[in-house]
Amino acid sequence: MNFDSYLPPRSAPRPTRDGTAEQALRQILDGARVVVPPMSATPVGLLHALDDMRDGWTEIEIATGNLFTHVPPLDHPNQPFHFSTYQTSGPFREVEAAGALEHIPATYAQVPSLFRPDGPLPADAILIQVSEPGPEGRYSLGTSVGGIVDVARTAPLVIAQVNPNLPYTFGAAELQREEIDWLVPLESDVLELRRAEPGPLEREIASAVAELVTDGATLQFGIGGVPEAIMGMLGGRRDLGIHSGLISDGVMGLVESGALTGSRKATAPDLIITTEAAGSAEFFHWIDRNPAVCMAPAGYTHSLQILARQSNFVGINSAVQVALDGTINAESLGARQISGPGGQPDFAAGAMLNGGVSVVAMPSTAARGKVSRIVRRLDPDAVVTTPRTLADRIITEYGEAELAGRTLGARAEVLRRIAHPDFRDELA
Repeated sequence: MNFDSYLPPRSAPRPTRDGTAEQALRQILDGARVVVPPMSATPVGLLHALDDMRDGWTEIEIATGNLFTHVPPLDHPNQPFHFSTYQTSGPFREVEAAGALEHIPATYAQVPSLFRPDGPLPADAILIQVSEPGPEGRYSLGTSVGGIVDVARTAPLVIAQVNPNLPYTFGAAELQREEIDWLVPLESDVLELRRAEPGPLEREIASAVAELVTDGATLQFGIGGVPEAIMGMLGGRRDLGIHSGLISDGVMGLVESGALTGSRKATAPDLIITTEAAGSAEFFHWIDRNPAVCMAPAGYTHSLQILARQSNFVGINSAVQVALDGTINAESLGARQISGPGGQPDFAAGAMLNGGVSVVAMPSTAARGKVSRIVRRLDPDAVVTTPRTLADRIITEYGEAELAGRTLGARAEVLRRIAHPDFRDELA
């Protein structure tokens, strides 16, 4: 598929150079904002080299999303590295404590526009990871397109770590050589997402969610034990499709079972549409040059216009808390940011445009049963990820609460029913 209409114009051809990491990174100016891809696409080799050269700058801002691993620049907050993120994660905890981290409130659909030249946080450079070139001479971003391809098309300086271990994926992931300023051969492991093994609790929740998925449904899902358990329960369905912000190992089983064909999808039938891929080494091998997997920009995957065309759409996400009025917090513990909104608000809005279903699936408690996830009101200072106007189905191990179209009183009643019994009285 051609996604040019969902992306900024390609930059003028560049005089691409092959060189070392030191030669390439030396082009970054002091005080620059450097965008780095998240998750499995993080260019670990370039970040090691950047940290080794840190004495060459007084200040560098690194802007990124969810990190799967600790990278060396995190060891030197303010000396010279500062960080900004639209999806915080565990590796950021120490730099946040050091006062070297800023959070960017943005849904996944908004990320591409953040770092464009006319955006609020224009990128001075981007460090990407690409596969070795294919027979056509193109390189691939592999596991992450999202907002990254937009920045790669518009940033003044594009430095690519050419990693032979990165899978080659099609669609918007493909780049021409002349779109890259520097090509640096650096082999490193592609960061894996450890597959979450669902336990009895996750399987119980997943069973209720799976009942909402009928033949011909188009699915969106996130990371975790519940999504993995759901996909494991859908082998008997037929003509399922994927239009998601992320795919992971569970998709392989759906394809092998014959459940996933995409034949009834309203857009891009027969293609697995995603903007991020994260999983095991086996999964990376599976997506490598797989013609059924199509990487798309966030401007397409999270577009309300595209989502509105999906019939029988089922979006599956999770939360930290759900208030009795349906307000959803999926990213903070009180004032402490532990994640980001991701695509949850985008897919919740999109699902409602054409009679789809937006599911928040979660255990009824946290902290080993000491805290209820269903609360009278969100904690003071907690973040509202999805407003109550977009709340649809909430599912715990105690059942399903259908909120869309219900009054506030009716919502409170059905949510109390799916709260843990130990907390139902205090929710009355």
